[in-house]
Amino acid sequence: MGSLRVLHCDPAQPDQAAAALEANLADGSWVRLLPSGVQPERQDMDPDGQHWPPGSGLVLSTGGSSGARQLCLHPLSNLDRSAEASASWLEAIGLKPASTLVWNPLPFQHVSGLMPWWRARQWGADHAWIQPALIKQPALLLQHSRRHPHWHQRQMVLSLVPTQLRRLLADPCGRSWLGEMAVIWVGGAALPTDLADQSRDLGIRLAPCYGATETAAMVTAQAPLDFLAGTGGCGRPLDGVRLRLNHQGALAVHCDRLAVARLDGTGGLCALSDVNGWWHSADLAELEGSPADPQLHLLGRIDDAIHSGGVTVFPSQLEQRLLTEARRQGLPLDAVLLLGLQNREWGERLVALVRWTSVELPSDGLDRLRRLVSDWPAPERPLSWIHCQELECTSAGKWDRLRWQKWLAAQQSAQSSTQYC
Repeated sequence: MGSLRVLHCDPAQPDQAAAALEANLADGSWVRLLPSGVQPERQDMDPDGQHWPPGSGLVLSTGGSSGARQLCLHPLSNLDRSAEASASWLEAIGLKPASTLVWNPLPFQHVSGLMPWWRARQWGADHAWIQPALIKQPALLLQHSRRHPHWHQRQMVLSLVPTQLRRLLADPCGRSWLGEMAVIWVGGAALPTDLADQSRDLGIRLAPCYGATETAAMVTAQAPLDFLAGTGGCGRPLDGVRLRLNHQGALAVHCDRLAVARLDGTGGLCALSDVNGWWHSADLAELEGSPADPQLHLLGRIDDAIHSGGVTVFPSQLEQRLLTEARRQGLPLDAVLLLGLQNREWGERLVALVRWTSVELPSDGLDRLRRLVSDWPAPERPLSWIHCQELECTSAGKWDRLRWQKWLAAQQSAQSSTQYC
């Protein structure tokens, strides 16, 4: 049994992290991928002492699809099977995986950035890193990409999160760059309706998808032609994947590449799936069509639900609705996060953190937001609106709700925030 090694991934030098990972895996080690400067959890992670699976593999932090963050163990065979499934999907829509150029702007320590590199490695395709800063500078991104020797020589595929997609769609050079892609897998968070509509209007070949760290990335994907034709949702299962809904209405997944275990707080190994091999996510969903070939639609999260006035409220659904309505009315709203706050009368009430597209707060912005939700049911209407220009998702495109809950508590404690009730 090999050792467990920690590999810090510098976002400015992902190629070095990838080379170091290959060397460690070749030694038969298990590798824990971490962002640069982040120390590993204080757990007794000893492969020999805990009877870890034989061979080498990766220890990856989840993005929260099953609730609280966890550490998952993936032997290399899981990554290979995931790459094979996405290759079969590409072939089904007429692309040759080995002849593609894979663009990768996602963090290498996360499954979303690891898997594009792993796929290209397995397929024999070209792979090109994109520095995170370039996504924020679309003109430089387009200039940089055009210098690649296989630009326009190969069919190009890309993985993005919605936050990155929004930045690119807001700029002519970003739209031009997106238009060159044969497939754009977009996942990590729900695809807002306005981004889907704008992409369809521009003919941009999005492939909304769903996956998790626990499943070694994608388990469903929407074919670009279906997306452009107006089909919603996250597509149909990839090869080897079965879907169903559990008694809570949350998505359950059965596939041959589930993480073999997760680490508990002491470093012990725990089963990830139930006794029948199903992994239960915290994502509420609908399955449309036949049970053998369903179309996946995500509805929200179980774990961010709050109970307000006897009603269960799902903030993530309301965030998307609010963003869509605000943009439809021309409000320069860039992001909104709804958090639950303890309330003696209601149990919990929503508080909205908002970020505008410009640093300056629109003079009537919060008043217009209040009017926009005035006809919503009371439990769904934010009690308070707080301007938070530093509001941001993680590098994987997800909300770290605990971080912003702590931020909100600190603001209230210091009584230094501006609240509008």
